[in-house]
Amino acid sequence: MRGLRVGIIGGGLGGLAAALALRETGQEPVVFERTEQFRPAGAGISIWPNGVKVLCLLGLGDRLAESSSRIDHMCYADADGRVLTEFALEPLYAATGQWARPIARAELQGVLAAAVGPESVQLGRSCVKVSSEQSTAVAWFSDGSSFECDLLVAADGIHSKIRPWVAGHPVERQYVGYVNFNTIIAEDEFLCATHLWKTWAGGGKRVSVMPIGRGAAYVFFDIPMPAEEAANPVLSAVEELEKSFGDWADPIGGIIDRLDAARLNRVLIHELPMVAPWFRDRVVLMGDAVHAMAPDLGQGGCQALEDAWVLAHYLATTDRSVTDALRRYQEERAPRTAEIVRRARKRSDLTHAVDPAATAAWYRSLDGDSGQGTIAGLIESVVTGPCR
Repeated sequence: MRGLRVGIIGGGLGGLAAALALRETGQEPVVFERTEQFRPAGAGISIWPNGVKVLCLLGLGDRLAESSSRIDHMCYADADGRVLTEFALEPLYAATGQWARPIARAELQGVLAAAVGPESVQLGRSCVKVSSEQSTAVAWFSDGSSFECDLLVAADGIHSKIRPWVAGHPVERQYVGYVNFNTIIAEDEFLCATHLWKTWAGGGKRVSVMPIGRGAAYVFFDIPMPAEEAANPVLSAVEELEKSFGDWADPIGGIIDRLDAARLNRVLIHELPMVAPWFRDRVVLMGDAVHAMAPDLGQGGCQALEDAWVLAHYLATTDRSVTDALRRYQEERAPRTAEIVRRARKRSDLTHAVDPAATAAWYRSLDGDSGQGTIAGLIESVVTGPCR
């Protein structure tokens, strides 16, 4: 099928990638973004080889390489600063044929938006409801306008207003158990080598620093916290970090001292339980609107990119009907994303001391670890995806 008029609700990474993928396969997409200007959620993102492969297929490989960094080594240290393990990621790249590309979210969103073009993006359009009949879908916006199309793609994130209509009931997000603080700093402001992703871990908490290109680094802090305390902080974000990491070894204190409070994001981490179905008539879900996950595998953005590619593929190669294409999309993507969500939550629980004894044992296992298990898990995330 070609020439479908497609409305995409949400101008995040998934929505913009869907617009590109759909256009590449002969459709006519329009993106509707509720904000007046693009505002990426979070400061940085790691695009692992499965996500990079999708971006390359969309013709953005060179732009991505110019705008990002890469990770050659991973390193874990304890709260006292003692290095537990450091290992090369070359086995991952040899197995998958592609680098990992850590990048600022704003940078990646800019690359995608430029490729889509302003003529296909409408800003300041907040979708308030949708409907669908046998062959059309309609989105209504807060300004009273509407958009009728052959297919409506809901890429409106974990807070999706469209998900309850598609599922037929509310699907509430679930708190994973920790708060993530993240920002961007200058790459020379910490004691880490270029192309090294370093994480300090202890007591279920962690600090992580990752180069993202353009002379910048993505830094984040995780603090396990009860839901009530997480939702109702009594300290400022910087004060929370000083309280939680004040006794950790250098360079943690120095990083906290140089944080710009105005640019520090404080995010309560949530996931979604399994959503079914993924589509209703001519309205379909993708990305965090249907499979939001803990970020502990770094796969949230990558899975949205895979969604975009697979959805476009089935719409282009299925001649029976749009419904048949959407069914095939759901049948391919639902099992894969459910497994990634499960693995991400398992990793999150281990990292953040849901079972303190299990986390303590993991810390011990890191001491002198070769990294083979971590690399095997990363390879699995790539080779089980649609773009191998």
